[in-house]
Amino acid sequence: MTVRVLVADDQELVRAGLVAVLSTQDDLEVVGEAADGHQAVEEVRRHRPDVALLDIRMPHLDGIAATQQICSDDRLATRLLILTTFDLDEYVLAALRAGASGFLLKDAPRETLYTAIRTIAAGDALLAPSVTRRLIEQHLRTSAPPMELVHRLASMTDRERDVLAMLARGLSNDDIADELHLGESTVRTHIGRIYTKIRAHDRAQAVVFAYESGLVKPGHLTE
Repeated sequence: MTVRVLVADDQELVRAGLVAVLSTQDDLEVVGEAADGHQAVEEVRRHRPDVALLDIRMPHLDGIAATQQICSDDRLATRLLILTTFDLDEYVLAALRAGASGFLLKDAPRETLYTAIRTIAAGDALLAPSVTRRLIEQHLRTSAPPMELVHRLASMTDRERDVLAMLARGLSNDDIADELHLGESTVRTHIGRIYTKIRAHDRAQAVVFAYESGLVKPGHLTE
């Protein structure tokens, strides 16, 4: 299967470099480019790519606002991979809240970039639990979670909360099934119900919710 990709970055050389390295892969096809957030939204609507790479800091409309516009359009199935210079960029967490499926450092090796795009296109989130925790610990220091999130958490069963906590730890579906002595299909059913109840569309948003709702506390997980 060929993964159709859009590249959005305001730096022409960076954008050209990304297009060049992606074009070396037989299963990756660059279908569009954008130099700012507005153009990125327009190009996603025009080309309907499987994955869009969005620079988080762009003129006119940044990566966060572009993510919000794309993810709020039910007609679009494009998944978003955020590109950032620093892994503790304060904007990354906001992009994940907005619906991005993960983020990648701009200095990542090209093989990591290929894997990231394929992972996102397959419907998985690209979030290392250790990096997620650093983001949470740096930017989520509120004394109590918002009541809206508390209510969503309360709507879940004990088993669903267990599964969500394990997602936040970075466990795969198979790992969760083994730990809870469940079938893998049962775990998938639980995860689908969790997404519905917390209004998330993938693992990335579920992990952020687990922290923001207070289900998982920063610093309480092992690597």
